[in-house]
Amino acid sequence: MSMKEGKTKIDCPIIVLVGPTAIGKTALSFKLVDRFDCEIVSMDSMQVYKYMDIGTAKPSLEEQTLVPHHLIDIIEPDNQYDAARFVSDALKAINDISSRNHVVLLTGGTGLYLKALVDGLFNTLPADMNIRSQLTELLEEKGSAYLHRKLSTIDPDSGKKIHKNDTQRVIRGLEIFMKSGKTWTRHLEEQQNQGQGIEFTKMYQIGLTCERKELYKRIKERTKIMLKQGLIDEVSNLLHMGYSQDIPSMQSIGYRHVNNFLSGTWDREEMFEMLVRDTRRYAKRQMTWFSKNSSLHWFERDADDEIIQSITCSIQ
Repeated sequence: MSMKEGKTKIDCPIIVLVGPTAIGKTALSFKLVDRFDCEIVSMDSMQVYKYMDIGTAKPSLEEQTLVPHHLIDIIEPDNQYDAARFVSDALKAINDISSRNHVVLLTGGTGLYLKALVDGLFNTLPADMNIRSQLTELLEEKGSAYLHRKLSTIDPDSGKKIHKNDTQRVIRGLEIFMKSGKTWTRHLEEQQNQGQGIEFTKMYQIGLTCERKELYKRIKERTKIMLKQGLIDEVSNLLHMGYSQDIPSMQSIGYRHVNNFLSGTWDREEMFEMLVRDTRRYAKRQMTWFSKNSSLHWFERDADDEIIQSITCSIQ
């Protein structure tokens, strides 16, 4: 890293590999590791959790011994992890990898994390659980419309952008104001004025794509594999370890579905169908997010040689 004109320049080569769930990022990652001498930094909001392996499609222990992986298995399932923590952890990992003269391979499907790292954090205030609890109680007592009106009064711009039923963001907007005395809109303005302060001089971003029918077929097949590998037992073990089905990590795709099966809400067939459906919807949201990233170079999921040639021309 070097400093120039008030900005931190990160000069080590960084390959970014993104795409929707089940498209084949892991398989390509290991080819890139072999070709470019990479270490992998996970950009996945679920793979940070210990004991949650199958449902997060975490690299196997064997795969993790073949190449160093960073930001995998770093927190307990009932801990919170967010974009701010990711940026901090990722920058430490990048500096560490750079010190060994290795190439950084930043890969995963959490687009928000990439945006936070490259463009800056739109939201740097940590959560205040006391304030959040107060607002959650107020939500239960008076409803979402009341909280939305409250937000619109103090922060009209956020009120216009956030739907009244998006209670998570409504609560976050109120929480930011109650904690800092500044509106969410004001924090965004300050963020834009200050800039991120980091420039990645040798970052090359790749996005994988394929026909939707093919992706949906891959999602269905991977769901079958996860269940064969023991996803139900994995969730049962987490429950036996004392992790509530109500914590955020257990409400994620896969874990929420198995919890509904274990509680008797769904039978096994319903669980499978709902899991496939919701994974498809998640993949669609991922592609919508990534499509807004103008820095991505898009390739078909099986265009390995073309991808490698493109990287070679860009970072070496």
